[in-house]
Amino acid sequence: MVIVGGGMAAARACINLRANDYAGTITLVSEETLLPYDRPPLSKASIVDEAAHAPVLLLDDSIVASLKVDLRLGHPATAINRADQSITLSDGSTIAYAKLLLATGAKPRKLNCPGGEHALTLRDHKDTVVLRQKFGPGKKIVVIGGGFIGLELASSASKLGCTVTLIEAQPRILMRGVPEAIAKIVHDAHVAAGVTMIIGTGISHITESAVHLTDGRIIAADTVIAGIGASPEIKLAADAGLAIENGIACNAQMQTSDPNIYAAGDCASFPHQQMEGKRIRLEAWRSAQEQAATAAVNMLGGDKAHTNVPWFWSDQYDLSLQIAGSAELGPNTITRIPAEGALVLFHMADDGTIKGVSGIGLGNSIGRDVKIAEILIAKSTRPSPEILADASQPLRALLKG
Repeated sequence: MVIVGGGMAAARACINLRANDYAGTITLVSEETLLPYDRPPLSKASIVDEAAHAPVLLLDDSIVASLKVDLRLGHPATAINRADQSITLSDGSTIAYAKLLLATGAKPRKLNCPGGEHALTLRDHKDTVVLRQKFGPGKKIVVIGGGFIGLELASSASKLGCTVTLIEAQPRILMRGVPEAIAKIVHDAHVAAGVTMIIGTGISHITESAVHLTDGRIIAADTVIAGIGASPEIKLAADAGLAIENGIACNAQMQTSDPNIYAAGDCASFPHQQMEGKRIRLEAWRSAQEQAATAAVNMLGGDKAHTNVPWFWSDQYDLSLQIAGSAELGPNTITRIPAEGALVLFHMADDGTIKGVSGIGLGNSIGRDVKIAEILIAKSTRPSPEILADASQPLRALLKG
């Protein structure tokens, strides 16, 4: 078994192959020299926490030894030879595979405006080290993009005393997958923290010391960061002739168009039964774990479909935001207020089936409700709207129906 990648999906695949009693060779190939590490802290704790200089390893030396994983670090895979089932590395060496898992992740999108090369991006630990050096009291930081990465970086910069401006060309932040009511709470939290939010305005060009907006305003900047989303890393797969559709196209078993090659994590798309068979690609920490587990079973001869309900979280200052399922499939919204300052929205189909849930609140004030809703989504249940809306009634009662 050969795994290409250095993040959550790659690490979990190694673990799950052994957990499923595979006793053969596992080779992990990564372009980075570091052991596989966790990516979510890169925009948060790895920047803000004084003690978080080192990445959070998903596989340390002792785990690698216990799993008997052959590591090939610092030499990225450059080609897949499907005819003889081998991959070529940048040092010219080749590795044969019986089954291959591509867990190549995603890379940040670049700005295409004039001067876009002046904007930093965040993909790996090296980028985090650079940002730690750039952030500090009084530093003028301009973040371009009102998605999760941009907002998390704006929050981190603000906590470190920077003067922060966030620019989003869309009419509001978090346009993709987050209801407007929850996006407004996040927006207001950033304003309360001192972040200047410029919404609905595009960028004309960028210089080394400023961002020039299309309305003529000039925003001074010591550092500009582009947080405008990520593109799946598909080059290795595409060059090998694998099917590509919003990522490396897989079936529900996480198997690509080549029966001996699988994909998992940010680079992979697949049809999801909870999404009415729609092909989706998930850039989420838990999804990477779950897809790797599905792929591992099937690489060993199983036929397991990936059906886990998508779940995502983000920390914004002291607020926790969680989303499960798909809000876009549920046009009817029911609101629940589980605690002061907390909001949970249930997204229901016309037939009463719960399709998604979105929540935000202090600490873990929404965690239990979102978890129960996730179970209800998985079961395609039609819960009582009255119970959903009434915070005095525990949602756990709905699980007995």
